Amino acid sequence: MTHHPETPSSAEFAHESGTSRMAGAFATESPDRRFVFDYRQVGDLEPGQRWSTWGSCEPLSRGPQPWPDWIITDDAAIDTELGVLKTGKEADVFLLERAAPLDERAVVLAAKRYRDSAHRSFHRTTDYTDGRKLPRKGGREARAMAKGTSFGKSAAAGMWARAEWESLVRFHRAGLPVPYPVQIDGTEILMELVTDAEGMPAPRLAATRPDPDLLQSLWIQLSDAIAGLAGLSCVHGDLSAYNLLVAGEQLVLIDLPQTVDLFGNPHGMDMLQRDCLNVATWFRARGLDVDGEELFGEVVARAL
Repeated sequence: MTHHPETPSSAEFAHESGTSRMAGAFATESPDRRFVFDYRQVGDLEPGQRWSTWGSCEPLSRGPQPWPDWIITDDAAIDTELGVLKTGKEADVFLLERAAPLDERAVVLAAKRYRDSAHRSFHRTTDYTDGRKLPRKGGREARAMAKGTSFGKSAAAGMWARAEWESLVRFHRAGLPVPYPVQIDGTEILMELVTDAEGMPAPRLAATRPDPDLLQSLWIQLSDAIAGLAGLSCVHGDLSAYNLLVAGEQLVLIDLPQTVDLFGNPHGMDMLQRDCLNVATWFRARGLDVDGEELFGEVVARAL
């Protein structure tokens, strides 16, 4: 019998019929959600925006796990500049919104950016770096930093940013009151924005006028924080009412690039004493009967 191409054989018909039945079955069942993807186009970036830098950071350049639930890890997230929060000798702090448009989540972060040229005005640099691991002597970074080249200034900025990052991570893991470190990317550190009860950026201690009860509570918190640092063999090194934040009734330590080893740095004890005297002077001027030398003695006793 002659076979006509346009007429399917019984086997072909059975196969095609089966395929039709299978297709019909899939059409009537709900697809497995694990294999369904929702693709939506994200618009072009506006001036002052960039794609999130989270995905480009190495694992050790991201905050300690478990990550807080407000952390946004979406590669499609957009970072938007919101303005300057604070300026300083070594770095400026900006407000940065990181938003994930696909799931409609957003968080405002503090972006601390170290400025290359600012380190020329950073006082007592060698005092702070005594005992630290520095770029290899004779290496490219060390030579560039000594000559003050553009690369050297960038390396110096990166060194201070990395020092602060490592302190933030270590202190956060130890349960000390510091902002959560989100990520570091070159000379930029993104960290938790510390806020007051109204959700506004928390004021520095120097800008507050706490009542007697809160003043007492803040002093106790500060004493515990200084002792906690010393328990880790660390000293803030530049502690004052200007690098302490008041988040409602909670005290938070900030500005940690110059943290030194209490015992490994030959100036460690002197810096601890100076920190204690500086903060005690501020509290005493607000009517609280405290003694910086007494605090220093108590902290050293607890650290030894």
